[in-house]
Amino acid sequence: MASSSALLTGERLVVFLFAARVALAAPARLAAPLALLAGAALAVELAVDRSAAAPSSPLRRFRTRPGASSGILLGATTLPCVMLARLIQLSRILPTDPNGAQEFAYLEMQYWAVSISCVSVLAFFLWHLCQSANNEISKTLKYGSLMVVLYLVTFLLFFLVKTDGGLLAMTKNGYLLCHGVAAVILIKHILEKFPSCSSFGEGLLVSSGLVVYFGDILARTLSKMEFSASPGAFIHTPGTQSEIATVIQGFLLGLFLLPLLYKSSLQVWVYCRTLGKQRTQAIEKRVEKRAGSAVFYVSLLLVLLFLVPSWTRLVQGLEVHPFVWVLNYMFTNSDERLLLCAYWIFVICVSIRRFYSISKQSKTERILLRKYYHLVAVLIFSPAVIFQPAFLDLAFGAAFALFLILEMIRVWEVYPLGHTIHQFMNAFTDHRDSEILIISHFSLLLGCALPKWMSSGFNDRPLAPFAGILSLGIGDTMASMIGYKYGVLRWSKTGKKTIEGTAAGITSVLAACSILVTLLASSGYILSQHWLSLSLAVTLSLLLEAYTTQLDNAFIPLVFYSLLCL
Repeated sequence: MASSSALLTGERLVVFLFAARVALAAPARLAAPLALLAGAALAVELAVDRSAAAPSSPLRRFRTRPGASSGILLGATTLPCVMLARLIQLSRILPTDPNGAQEFAYLEMQYWAVSISCVSVLAFFLWHLCQSANNEISKTLKYGSLMVVLYLVTFLLFFLVKTDGGLLAMTKNGYLLCHGVAAVILIKHILEKFPSCSSFGEGLLVSSGLVVYFGDILARTLSKMEFSASPGAFIHTPGTQSEIATVIQGFLLGLFLLPLLYKSSLQVWVYCRTLGKQRTQAIEKRVEKRAGSAVFYVSLLLVLLFLVPSWTRLVQGLEVHPFVWVLNYMFTNSDERLLLCAYWIFVICVSIRRFYSISKQSKTERILLRKYYHLVAVLIFSPAVIFQPAFLDLAFGAAFALFLILEMIRVWEVYPLGHTIHQFMNAFTDHRDSEILIISHFSLLLGCALPKWMSSGFNDRPLAPFAGILSLGIGDTMASMIGYKYGVLRWSKTGKKTIEGTAAGITSVLAACSILVTLLASSGYILSQHWLSLSLAVTLSLLLEAYTTQLDNAFIPLVFYSLLCL
C-alpha cells in the first residue's frame, strides 16, 4: 500500500472540494453528517497511512492492492455524496409529485444507511489501530474516534427528534445500525478472502454499496409481507420501481446467493463421498473436479429457475418467469431493440477479435489497449442511452449477470469452461487485477451502468445518465492517450499523470457534452444545467482521475454523476 502521510495531498484536496460542493447544495441537517463523516475518514486515513510503515501494524494482516494508497477518505465519502446529490435532485419535484414525499423519505433512509455503513467501517479500522497505537498516530486516532462518536450522536438525535422517539424510532435506528454491522463483516471478508484485490477505500466502497443494495432488496421484500404492510411499519418502499429494475435485482440476488448454495452443496457432497469407497488419487481428483462442476451447474439452475422467479413474483407480482418476461419485452413491438442487439453483437465480436489479436502479437502498451475498450463502450452504450434507455438498463443487468457467472466459473475452475475462460481473460488484465479476481471488466461495466440505473425514474439532468460513458469512455481515455503520447508536465513527482492529459480529458468531455446537448434537444430534452456548473463537475472529475491511485473506473463515474445531479 502506497503511503501518503502528508496532511494535504492532491487526492484529498479534490475529494474535499467534491464533498464541499455537494454539502453546500444540501440542507444543513443532511450536510452536517457528511462533514463529520469526511473529517472522521480523513483522521482514519492519516492514522492508517502513518501506521503502514510500522512492522507491527495490526492492519498488515490485510493485504491491500499494491501501488494504491489507502483511499479511505474517497471510499467513505463517495456513496454518501451520491445519495445526498440524488436527494437534492429529488427535492426539486416534491411540490408537484404526489409520490415524491415517499420516495424522498425512502432515499433519505438509504442515505443514512450508507453513511452508517461507512462510519462503522471507519470504527472497525480505528479498533484495529488501537490495538497497537503509538505516539505518532495516537492524536489522529483521538480525532477519528471523536468524529465517529459525534456522527453517531447526530444520527441518533436526528431520528429521535424527527420521530418523537418511541418504539418506531428505536426499530428504525436498529435496522440502520444493522447495515453498519453487515458492512464491517463484509469488508473483513473481502480483505481476508481476496488479498491484494483492493485497497481499503475500494473495499469500503464495495462493502457499503453491496450492503445498501441488498438492504433495498430486503426492504422491498419485507414491505410485501403482511407484518410490514401496516401503516405503523418502519419500512415503506415506494411503489414506483419498474419491472426491469425488479428483474435485474432478482437475478443479481440469485447470483450473489449462488456461492453460498454452491459451497453448502459441495460440503454435503464431500461428506457423502467420504462415506463411500476410496479410489486411487488420480481417479479421485478427476471425479472430484467433475462432480464439483456438476454441483455448480445444478446450483445455478436452482437459483435461476426457482429462487429468482419466486422473489420477482413476491415483490413485483410477475406471473411469468423473468426469462420469459425478458424475451417478451425484446420481441414485442421492438424492431429498434433487435436492431440494437445486432449492432451490439457486431461491435463486440469485431472489437474482441481485433484486440485479442493485438494483445497477443503487438507491442502496444496494455494501458492504451484497455483505453480502446473504453472507446468501444462509447460506441455501444451511447446510442442506447438516447433511443432505448429502458432497454439499456436491462442490457446492463444481463451483461453484469453474465460477467458474474463467467468469473465464478473461472475462479472455481468449473469444468469444462474454467481453464478456457481463464486463458482468454488473462489477455486483458493489467496491474490492478490480482491472481484471484479480474475486476477491470466489472469496473468498466458498472462505471457506465450505475449512473444510468440511478437516473431511472425522475431525472431533470439529461446528461446524468451519460456520466460513466463521458468520464470513462471519453475523458479518461483521452487523458491517458494524450498524456502518454504528448504529456511532459506531471502533476506530481511520483505519479505518471500529466497536466496535458488532464487538459485534453476536460476539453474532450466538454466538447462531447455540447454535441450530446444538441442530440438530446432534437429528442425533446432540455438542458437545465448551467455550463459553469457542468464545467466544475468535469474539472473535479478529471482532477480526481489525475491524482487518485484508486480504481478510477469505480470512483470517477460516481463523482461525476453526483456533481451533475446538483
